[in-house]
Amino acid sequence: MKAFGNIIKNRRVENSLTLSDLMKLTFIDTAILSKIEKGRRVATKEQVTLLIEALQLDKKQAITIWLSDKVLSELAYEEYGFEALKVAEDQMRYTSQVKSTKKEVLSIHVQNILNEIDNLFKDWSSKKPLNDLQLRKMTEYFSTQYTYDSNQIEGNTLTFQETHLVVNEGLTISGKSVREHLEAVNHNEAISYLHEIATDSVIFSEKVVKDLHFLILNSINRDYAGKYRDVPVRITGSEHVPCQPFLINKGMEDVFVFYENNKDTMHPVILAAEMHEQIVSIHPFLDGNGRTSRLVMNLMLLQAGYPITNIKGDMENRMKYYAALESCRKVDKSKFYLLVADAVKFSLKEHLNMVG
Repeated sequence: MKAFGNIIKNRRVENSLTLSDLMKLTFIDTAILSKIEKGRRVATKEQVTLLIEALQLDKKQAITIWLSDKVLSELAYEEYGFEALKVAEDQMRYTSQVKSTKKEVLSIHVQNILNEIDNLFKDWSSKKPLNDLQLRKMTEYFSTQYTYDSNQIEGNTLTFQETHLVVNEGLTISGKSVREHLEAVNHNEAISYLHEIATDSVIFSEKVVKDLHFLILNSINRDYAGKYRDVPVRITGSEHVPCQPFLINKGMEDVFVFYENNKDTMHPVILAAEMHEQIVSIHPFLDGNGRTSRLVMNLMLLQAGYPITNIKGDMENRMKYYAALESCRKVDKSKFYLLVADAVKFSLKEHLNMVG
């Protein structure tokens, strides 16, 4: 655990400096410098800064190696040191992703679509209020379409027409499983709840997320409906590994903090995409994460006055959706922003066409 010390000593010798010479340059006592070089003492951040400047070291390399020594000094001989390191890695990866998001500048393409969306949104707002019949017919149609596509993404085989018959007519489709029927009914009920809380301006919170999830898994998995998972999971086909169960509460807390810090300044479409991506990345539930995340996305949009937005569930669009989410793991969210923005733009156009 003296890699940083070796760097200091080697550079000092290269520059033909004695410990006394280095002390004069850094104002660090020679006894302390000797212990740092021998790995018997971990330098403080202030000392590292002074040494980097005095010896003209590569800052990134020096600090990286110093931090590595620091971590090893704390964990190398601990019984559960390696496990603790993995937990810290998960949390640091997530924190880094959140920080980078705050600094991220929207690409020109994304910004251009947002400008188009803003113009369409003005047109949509000018059409309100809709008459009761228009509103009821549009809500039924788009809720059914959304239920069909969102469930199709997760593997449900009900067709659009079958989904309509199940959720609006209460019919049973021959050859389709009980679970597929429940997924359609549950999702439609979740959308109704979504419209209700959006109208009531309910504050986005952990309760809202868990309530939506409960509706999604109601009568399908009673043990886990509305509850965070207590086991590790992997996402099929993804390199991303969701956080361990004991990190879920902290991860979701960060999501709500992010929301509070950005809800009044971030464009509603980007905020909706963020809430969707952050929650599905944490994967807080054993099942139903995708549907719940897409519902949260729509809650953000509905509360901002946008119509419900649907991500198509056919194979081509499903693969684009998965690829866009996967690109977020590389801290590049532009593809996912584009996908959500395109969906919102399409939805606004569809709704405007229906009201004439």
